[in-house]
Amino acid sequence: MRRKVLALLAASLMLASVQTPADATGTGPAAVTTAVKIDGAQGGRTFDGIGAISGGGGNSRLLIDYPEPQRSQILDYLFKPGYGADLQLLKLEIGGDANSTDGAEPSIEHTKGAVNCDGGYEWWLAEQAVKRNPRIELYGLAWTAPGWLGGGNFWSQDTIGYLMTWLGCAKQHHLDISLLGGWNERGYDAGWYEKLHTALAANGHSKIKVVGADSDWGIADDMVKDPALAKAVDIVGAHYPCSGGDGGDAITCATTPAATATGKPLWASENGSQDISQGTPALIRSITRGYLDAKMTAYLNWPLLAAITPNLPYSTVGLAVAPEPWSGAYSLGKSTWATAQVTQFTQPGWTFIDSASGYLGGDRANGSYVTLKSPNRRDYSTILETTTATAAQTASFTVAGGLSTGTVHVWATDLGTGPDFAHLQDIRPANGRFSLTLQPNTVYTISTTTGQGKGTASSPASGGMKLPYADDFNGYPKGKEAKYFADMQGSYEVQPCTGRAGSCLRQMAPIRPIIWQDDSDAYSMIGDPKWGNYTVSADVRLAKPGTAELLGRANTQSRPQADQNAYWFRVSDAGAWSIVRSDTKGTYTTIASGQTTAIGVGQWHTLSVTFQGNRITGTVDGKPAGSATDGWWTSGQAGIGLTGYQTAEFDNFAVTPGSGSTTPPTGPITAGSACADGSPAATNGAAVTAAPCVTGSAQQTWTVDNGAVSSRGKCLDVFGQGTADGTKVELWDCNGGPNQTWLGQSDGTLLSLQSGKCLDNPGDGQQLVITTCTAADSQKWALPTS
Repeated sequence: MRRKVLALLAASLMLASVQTPADATGTGPAAVTTAVKIDGAQGGRTFDGIGAISGGGGNSRLLIDYPEPQRSQILDYLFKPGYGADLQLLKLEIGGDANSTDGAEPSIEHTKGAVNCDGGYEWWLAEQAVKRNPRIELYGLAWTAPGWLGGGNFWSQDTIGYLMTWLGCAKQHHLDISLLGGWNERGYDAGWYEKLHTALAANGHSKIKVVGADSDWGIADDMVKDPALAKAVDIVGAHYPCSGGDGGDAITCATTPAATATGKPLWASENGSQDISQGTPALIRSITRGYLDAKMTAYLNWPLLAAITPNLPYSTVGLAVAPEPWSGAYSLGKSTWATAQVTQFTQPGWTFIDSASGYLGGDRANGSYVTLKSPNRRDYSTILETTTATAAQTASFTVAGGLSTGTVHVWATDLGTGPDFAHLQDIRPANGRFSLTLQPNTVYTISTTTGQGKGTASSPASGGMKLPYADDFNGYPKGKEAKYFADMQGSYEVQPCTGRAGSCLRQMAPIRPIIWQDDSDAYSMIGDPKWGNYTVSADVRLAKPGTAELLGRANTQSRPQADQNAYWFRVSDAGAWSIVRSDTKGTYTTIASGQTTAIGVGQWHTLSVTFQGNRITGTVDGKPAGSATDGWWTSGQAGIGLTGYQTAEFDNFAVTPGSGSTTPPTGPITAGSACADGSPAATNGAAVTAAPCVTGSAQQTWTVDNGAVSSRGKCLDVFGQGTADGTKVELWDCNGGPNQTWLGQSDGTLLSLQSGKCLDNPGDGQQLVITTCTAADSQKWALPTS
C-alpha cells in the first residue's frame, strides 16, 4: 500500500521516477543524461552552512509580539532540526538607533556608558534559535551605530570598544558569538580591521572569526598585499555575488582572483532579497551555483523573515511571513522548503565533492548539482536543482570510495504548484548504482542520512487589529520596546516617566545616529494598515525645544523611510501646528497650519488627531488646534514621532475608532463631458482613453484608494515609469509603485507622483497622457466622492 501511495504521489507531482539498473523501465530515456560518480576519496572545500539574517533592519520586529503557540511554531519552522528551514547560521544586527531598511533597531548604548543589554528583540531571538539548535552559529554585524561613536565616525576605536561591550551583552545572555563583521555594505578600513583583531584577542574573544567586509570582494585586493589585514580577516564575505545582484536571478555567480588567492573561506554573507516563494529558484541557484562558479561555502539569506506590516518594503521577503501578531497569522513559502533541501541533509564541517558537483548535462541551462560528504566519510547528500530546465532529464549515480552504498532517501520540492519537501522514495542502489528522472523547476535531495521531517503546525486565519487600542506603558520592564510599536528611526523604549508616576515611551537617541540609509524624523508606527477613520492621541513631554508628531493613515512606505504616504499632525514647543501630507517620493506638503497653545518644554500635554472621511482635525489638551480637508490617504497605521532627535516622552497612547465606512470612493473620473475610459478588456497594457460618459459603465468606474486609481482590478499606470510629456497612461496590475500613485490637487489636476506631471486629456477618443502641469481644462478632473 505504501509503495502505491508513493508512486501516485510522484506521478501527481510529476517530480521523479527513481530507478535502479535492475528496474530501468520507468518513463523512458530523457533528452539529457548526466553521469555522476560520487567518490568518497575525492573532496573539495569545507561546507560552512546555510543561514539567514535578522536585521537590516527591523524585519523580525513583530515576531516577539506573536501569541503562543504561533510564535513557537514560527520559530520551530526556522530553527528546529528536522522540522523546517533548520538554519545553521544566524546573523544578528547590532542595532544603532537608525533605519537599516524596514525599521530601526535599538542600540545597547544610546549614550556613552549607559549600557542596556536587554533592549530590543535580537537577544531573545538568538536565545530561541540556540534553544532549538545548540549547534547554530551566531554572527554579529552593524548597519548603523549611535552618533557618539568617534564623533560620528564608524571606523573609530570607540566602535571597537562598543563591539566589545556588545559581546559582553551576548555573554550575559549565555550566547556564544562565532563571527563578527564590520560595517554592512559601507566598505572597509584596513587599519580598523587589524585593531578589531587585536581587541578580540585582548578581550578573550580570540575564537571569534572576523568577516570582511560584508560588501563586495574588494577587501581581498588589499588582503593579498597586506599580511596584517589577511591575518585580521578570517572569512571574505560578499553580498549578492550572483547575477542580477540584490534580488537578482542568480543564473551565474562570481568571485575574483584576489578573493580566491586569499585562501580564506568565501561566503555569500548576504543574499536573497526575494519573495518567499517567487524568489526560490534564485535562492537555490545561489547555493548550488555559488559553489560551482565561485567556491562559496556559506549562504545567508536576507532577511530571516518578514515580521513586518505589509505597507513596508520587502513585506513578503524571507523564509516566513508574519505580519499579524494580533491574529497570530503567518505563512511559509517555497524558500522555506528549498532551504530545508540543503540544511536537513548536511551540516557545517561536511566536505564538498567537487568531482560529483557540476551542471546537468554540462550545461547550466539544465540545472546544477552539488554533492557533500560527512566527516565520517560514509554519508553523502546530493542537492540538484532544475530551475532553468524545460524538459525531463536523467541523472545516473555511481557510489564509490568508501561511501555508503546503502539506502538512498529521495526528497523533492516542486517550485511550481506542487507539494513542498515531499519524501518521494527510499531506494537501494544495485552495485552502488541508481538513476533518477528529474522534472523541471524542482529541487531534489538524495541522501543516505535520516531524521528529516516536515512540521505540521498551521496558521490561524488572518484578521485585522481591532480598535479601540490603548497602552499606558506601565506593564513593561524598563528598557524594552512597547508591544506592536515598530521604530522607523530613533529608538523608543519604556522608561520611568519624568514629572509623573508610571512608565512612558521615551525616544532614546539624543543625537543623530551614524545612519545607513537616509535620515528622517525619529518616529515609530503601530497598528493595522487597513485602519481608516480613527483618532490617535498621546500625552507628550518635550525634553528640549522641538516639535512632537502624531501620524495617521500611514500606508505605503518606500525607501528610505521618510518616503511614505502618511499624514502628520505636528505641534512645536512654541505652539506652531501643522497638518502635513507626505508621499512615497519624499515630498512633504503642508496642507494646513497655524498657532495654538504652546506646549513648552518639560510639561505634559495631550495631543490628538482625528481622521474622519476627508476631514483631519488636530487638538491640544482637548481644544481644537486646526483642521484640513484632504482625503487622499484613506487608511493606514498610526504613530508617534519627533522632528530631529531628543529624549522626549509619550504616555497614554490610544487609537479609538471613528464612525462610518472607510470604503474608498468609487465612480467616474471626468474632465468636462469626457470620462476616463479603461477599454472593454481590463488587461495589462490596455489603453485608457477619453470617451463620452456612459452611466453605469464598468470601464468608466474607478476606485480611488491611497493614491491608487483602479478599474476592474487594474491600476492607472504611467507607461514604463516614464516622465516625459506625452507618456501614455494605461492599465496594469496594481503594484503600489509611484507611477501608479496619483494625487488630487486643489486646482483640480491629478498629479502623477512618479513624474510630477499631470494627467491630460488630448481629446475625445485619444489615449490619456501625462504632461507638464498647467491647470488647463484638459488637466482638470472631477474624482468620485462616494
